[in-house]
Amino acid sequence: MKQLWAPWRIEYILGPKPDTCVFCLPDTTDEDEERLVLYRGTRAFVIMNKYPYNNGHIMVCPYRHIMALADLAAEETHEIMDLIQRCTVILKEHFNCEGINIGLNQGQAAGAGIREHLHFHLVPRWNGDSSFMAVFDEVRTMPEHLSRTYAALRPYFSRDGKEA
Repeated sequence: MKQLWAPWRIEYILGPKPDTCVFCLPDTTDEDEERLVLYRGTRAFVIMNKYPYNNGHIMVCPYRHIMALADLAAEETHEIMDLIQRCTVILKEHFNCEGINIGLNQGQAAGAGIREHLHFHLVPRWNGDSSFMAVFDEVRTMPEHLSRTYAALRPYFSRDGKEA
C-alpha cells in the first residue's frame, strides 16, 4: 500500500468532534475567519471547505438547519442561487479556472458527508487538473494553504464596501 503523508489532518482525526452542526453558525462573526466563512447574507452564507477537493472549493449554505432542497423557502432558494452565481464569477476571476463543478449531495446515499444541513459545493476545475497523481494514486495536490486562499477570496465578497 502506498502512503501519502498529510500531517495536518491528524488534528481533525484525533481532535474532538463537534456536538453541533458545523454549518449552524453563531450570530457573532468572531469565529468567521477560523470557520472559513467568506460571506454572511440574509438567509444564506458562503464558507470554504476545510477538506477541499481542489483549491478554492467553497460552499453555499442556508442558515436554517434543513436537509432537503424542497424544504427551502423561496427567499432562501433565491438568495442561495444568487450567491452561487456570484461565487462562480469570483472563482473564475481569482483562480482563472476553466470550469466549475456545482453540486448538491442530498442524503447520505448521494454522498453527503454532512447530510443534516443542506449545502452546495462549488469546485474550481482546470483542464488537466486530474494529473497523474489523481489518475495513478487517487491523490490530489493542493498548491495553496487554506488560510492564504481565505485571505485572497475574502475581499471579493466586500468590494468597495458593498456586500456580495
